[in-house]
Amino acid sequence: MDARRLFQQIEFLVEIDRLKSIIRQSLLVDGSRHENSAEHSWHLAVLAMVLAEHSSAQVNLLRVLKMILVHDLVEIDAGDTYCYDEAGNRDKAERENKAADRIFSLLPSDQADEFRSLWEEFESANTPEALFAASLDRLQPLLNNFSSGGLMWQEHGIRKEQVFSRNSSMAKGAPVLWDYAQKMIEDAISKGWIAG
Repeated sequence: MDARRLFQQIEFLVEIDRLKSIIRQSLLVDGSRHENSAEHSWHLAVLAMVLAEHSSAQVNLLRVLKMILVHDLVEIDAGDTYCYDEAGNRDKAERENKAADRIFSLLPSDQADEFRSLWEEFESANTPEALFAASLDRLQPLLNNFSSGGLMWQEHGIRKEQVFSRNSSMAKGAPVLWDYAQKMIEDAISKGWIAG
């Protein structure tokens, strides 16, 4: 047994527990509280398992799941940037790259390289797996916002053009899910949850 390797792995696993304390803008579907980033990642993983058949291309589900589980680990240092926060999104990439450097470097080098590569693949959204994972990352908050009566859309005064612009990339990774999302968005607009 390589004691140093195990120590690094355990150090990383303890560190990523901090993701449970990163609070997102999305509410749970019952509207009772904000979700945390670890809950978001778990929910995305289940979405991937259930909805994989709706990907625009054949995907390696294990790779999608790995991407989903590592994509928000950078939020431990960088925080969760609300998708409609224009100012916060200006330096998001810089903050997240710095976080990725630190967090993934806790692992042994082979795993650090793999995790960093998965994170970069997700961010670039250039592979079928990354496109599908990114589509789910758009769908999950929509489901939560819609199911909680659009409370966060209303609180932040979100407009329909913002929601369509933010989520239209779903069409590349999962057109069927984008069709469903558009109907949900239109319904939310008609209910006054999203400003017209």
